Amino acid sequence: QVQLVESGGGLVQAGDSLRLSCAASGRTFSKHAMGWFRQAPGKEREFVASISWSGGTYYADSVKGRFTISRDNAKNTVYLQMNSLKPEDTAVYFCAAPALAGIGPHPQYEYEYDYWGQGTQVTVSS
Repeated sequence: QVQLVESGGGLVQAGDSLRLSCAASGRTFSKHAMGWFRQAPGKEREFVASISWSGGTYYADSVKGRFTISRDNAKNTVYLQMNSLKPEDTAVYFCAAPALAGIGPHPQYEYEYDYWGQGTQVTVSS
């Protein structure tokens, strides 16, 4: 059974940093793109960042220059380093992976992903 488990969320102040982790189990995703999404209260889930199997990255305009996605294929884990956090970054953050290795290189739509984590809450106070 495939599982994606996010961790690293929390309550921080504006300007602080957080590093989210997403550990995958049940299969290896070393040849798959991986992505991060977020959902703020009362809003639809939105794309944040993706990373191709070879390490190429793609970001939503709202986080470009502040967030960095990375991966460690040996650990089957993807990360999201979030710097200069803003109150508008408050959301539940989800990692996701497609079932097929050929999806990508930078999938940014929910329908392109098949596996989802349960999410981790990030709250940024002003």
